[in-house]
Amino acid sequence: MAPPKKITANSWTLYKRLLGYLCGYWKVFALSLIAMAIAAATEPAFVSLMKPLVDGGLVGKDPQTMVWVPLAIIGLFLLRGLSSFVNEYSTSWLSGHLVQRLRQEMFKLLLRLPVAYYENQSSGRMVSRVMNDVNQITEAGFNVITITVKDGLTVLGLFGLLLYTDWRLTLVCFLVFPAVAICIQYISRRLRGLSRENQKQMGQLTQVLGESIECQRVVKVYNGETYETGRFAEGAKAIRQNHVKQRVTSSVNTGVTQLIIACALSAVLYYAGVLARQDALTPGGFVTFVTAMVRVFAPIKRITNVSLSLQRGLAAAESVFAFLDEAPEPDHGTQVLNETRGALSFRNVTFRYARAERDALAGITLNIEPGETLALVGPSGGGKTTLVSLIPRFYIPQSGEILLDGAPLNEITLASLRSQIALVSQDVVLFNDSVAANIAYGHQGAGDRQVDRDAVVEAARAANALDFIEAMPEGFDTLIGEKGVRLSGGQRQRLAIARALLKNAPILILDEATSALDTQSERLVQAALENLMKNRTTIVIAHRLSTIENADRIAVMENGRITELGAHRALLAQQGVYAKLHYLQFHEQPVD
Repeated sequence: MAPPKKITANSWTLYKRLLGYLCGYWKVFALSLIAMAIAAATEPAFVSLMKPLVDGGLVGKDPQTMVWVPLAIIGLFLLRGLSSFVNEYSTSWLSGHLVQRLRQEMFKLLLRLPVAYYENQSSGRMVSRVMNDVNQITEAGFNVITITVKDGLTVLGLFGLLLYTDWRLTLVCFLVFPAVAICIQYISRRLRGLSRENQKQMGQLTQVLGESIECQRVVKVYNGETYETGRFAEGAKAIRQNHVKQRVTSSVNTGVTQLIIACALSAVLYYAGVLARQDALTPGGFVTFVTAMVRVFAPIKRITNVSLSLQRGLAAAESVFAFLDEAPEPDHGTQVLNETRGALSFRNVTFRYARAERDALAGITLNIEPGETLALVGPSGGGKTTLVSLIPRFYIPQSGEILLDGAPLNEITLASLRSQIALVSQDVVLFNDSVAANIAYGHQGAGDRQVDRDAVVEAARAANALDFIEAMPEGFDTLIGEKGVRLSGGQRQRLAIARALLKNAPILILDEATSALDTQSERLVQAALENLMKNRTTIVIAHRLSTIENADRIAVMENGRITELGAHRALLAQQGVYAKLHYLQFHEQPVD
């Protein structure tokens, strides 16, 4: 599978896509913007009250002015508090819905991505994208919007008041804008790169953490604590250094911007003093102008500081949208299978993994009859698992075709195709849930908890699992722990068989289902498998030849090709690869 394309979209393109998720909540978003605008308008309104307060109240000693100005100030702050509350509530509501929707879309896509994607991606990075990157998007989506809109309108209002008070002094303020803009643009590029690097480092650290937890027994027995601690410390150190770099860069941006603004403020104050001495500026006008200049400093500072959050959020948006742009499994089939006989036909099928040096399957032609049991044997790397992986379309062959009851697999919908297939493998996958829920996962509803309990019990009985389940503290309601850690290997295997029995699919794939079990567990599991294989088209991958001697046919695979095909005794008589494998396991007479 080709590596994902790097996103080169600019910030506005990312923002447009991000805001597209809010179309369904435009009323709440509009309410938030209105509340921001009202809160922003109260700032210049408050400053404008300084002129009548000084000129009319303090200098002119007008009693009416001394009454209505304080009352107006109380009203303004009451309005500001109410509008700020509405803004905070609405933006929190919107950000929560945005995070929820993005996570649901990512998880939905995660379940539909092809198997090859998982083979080429770190699980820690995938988890980090869903859990961490989406949260950081809210900084770009709402925190930045709040600061930009609210503080931006505040700055515009205050500059409008400054122009109205004295346009000559205001021109001095505008001289600093180009310098501030250049500084912000340079720093933004730097912060975006650091944020991208931080996301990669978080994914790597999550990967180390997950592997150390999942492989804790291997770590202990091989004394790998020091090595794993070093790996984790290295990852944590890289994140710390990146965090410091981001803070330093943001601090430099803030310091330089504030210095530029301070120089402009000093020049304005000096010139305002000159105008005041010439009676060109009233005391109230001077106080209003200076107050507006001081008040405009705080929102400008917040706007310059928002660059860190913006670039972190946009880098996270790049990561999330790159993931959402991944192509899901191709599903162009239109035929829906309600039931099938289970006749499979491979016609000159060739498949090669990405970046592999040779074909994993080379011109496989094979017919499997309904209800037939076909065993696949041969040395590791021969293509056995690859062959069975093509049946549920985990992979798509480069050439040739596979037919099910005469219909090409690519013409059948994925859901209906996989509903006809049950899988039991050596690496049993169980969920951290009850015994009943794990068995019920085999129901057509995929883990339908409403499945009839009697059906679950019957499936457990047929899988020779009923005895150990009933002996558990809470029976079928017992929690089995993550990956079934509280069960033995044989017990986990029988639960997987019970799950497949409950599905009752006409095609069964057994991939080394008994290779890791002791003799007693193998007998119980083998008996359960015999129940499972009745009247089903079964493909068995096995290294223990004793488990497949009764198969209808045995196919020997080497280097992606079927080199021998026939029944157990017929293959022994050929004295070929199968006979040699049989001798190595059972110490029969050597074959020439």
